[in-house]
Amino acid sequence: MTTYETAAPGTGVRSRTHTWQPRPEMTPEILGMSGLEILRASLKGELPGASMMSTLGFRLTEAAEGFAAFEGDPGDHLLNPMGTVHGGFLATLLDSALGSAVMTLIPAGTGYTTVQLGVHMIRPVLADTPTLRCEGTALHVGRTTATAEARITGTHDGKLYAHGTTTCAILRMG
Repeated sequence: MTTYETAAPGTGVRSRTHTWQPRPEMTPEILGMSGLEILRASLKGELPGASMMSTLGFRLTEAAEGFAAFEGDPGDHLLNPMGTVHGGFLATLLDSALGSAVMTLIPAGTGYTTVQLGVHMIRPVLADTPTLRCEGTALHVGRTTATAEARITGTHDGKLYAHGTTTCAILRMG
């Protein structure tokens, strides 16, 4: 949950407060779940989402084999010195969808980490840009590496705002 407040009336200064659930202890039950099972449990509210989502204002909306989708809400708290939403917001949204698409295809006892992230920003995102949707698709998930691609489009206009690719290392836990 995120709330916005005006810190002092008439000053234009605002504050942003958000809350999140801490990462759960890695119990044998969680360690025995596949990546897709973990994401689906998060969607159902049985496991907390990544705290980064609350920090930046985006959320997981779908998870299926080889696919993950997130939606994010731009705002003036994300602006860069040029007055547009910082590219790091788009890069994080892409990295989340890309990695989660890979995660949906990894078995229990396996993790992943991004080793390469390619981001192409197509058009500016402004503070008042409505919700953006990022869909990631796994292209290859092998024993040691994985690749995926993702696109960010406007839910309001269907336009492409950014797209990206990733290479992930597959990690055998334990």
